Amino acid sequence: MSQEARVQNYSDELFEALRANRTVPPLRHREELTIDDAYRISLGILARRENEGERVVGKKIGVTSKAVQDMLGVDRPDFGFLTHPMQVPSGSAYPIEGNLIAPRAEAEIAFILRSDLIGPGVTEDDVLAATESVCACFEIVDSRIAGWDIKIIDTIADNASCGIFVLGEERVDPRDLDLPGLHCQVWKNGVALSEGYGSAVQGSPLTAVAWLANTLGAYDVALKAGDIILSGSLVPLEPAAPGDEFEMAIDGLGKAKIGFR
Repeated sequence: MSQEARVQNYSDELFEALRANRTVPPLRHREELTIDDAYRISLGILARRENEGERVVGKKIGVTSKAVQDMLGVDRPDFGFLTHPMQVPSGSAYPIEGNLIAPRAEAEIAFILRSDLIGPGVTEDDVLAATESVCACFEIVDSRIAGWDIKIIDTIADNASCGIFVLGEERVDPRDLDLPGLHCQVWKNGVALSEGYGSAVQGSPLTAVAWLANTLGAYDVALKAGDIILSGSLVPLEPAAPGDEFEMAIDGLGKAKIGFR
């Protein structure tokens, strides 16, 4: 079997796992795959989702913190695609059964673009100029890889472990903010859980979004006007279960909330 056929088979397997809300064994244990293979698998999954009517509304950056990079044995972030069914209104009570497998919540700064960003050569200043607004965001990551037993190949192939995302209602001009210095707090079931700063994301969320634009350019994919870009978690991931409620606040950006049932 050719490598192209293997990549297609893994795309089909992970797509079916997504639709059935089930897991598959780690890909890295089954054969040698490159990071480029993993991205091609992810793009194959996206093509099937689009064929079923899903629209791409943005992209996400993952593996932005040193701790997570060390865990996965890599020295770079990764990316995935956001489609319209993944967006959930702030304050929702989201049903886990039938939709998510082993969700984990993380707090992020989301960018909403007003103009395209096409790599290579995109700088932090370019990102700032292309951004319409920023807002508080929960990303709820999930994994179709059994037991969250992932390394970089597994999570890239699985659309960067995307689940759902929640945007806060406030929209703020980023030119008025010190993005690396923004303070984030998260509460779980009314109890303080974690806190962090914008600098947790590669030193600045602008750096992370510039990396994304330049990396996507190698795959002939642009960040488009209107795209929602999730720039990476400011705090440690936290498991979510039915009955849990999460709230976050970022100085200057307002709040976002998500509950689970």
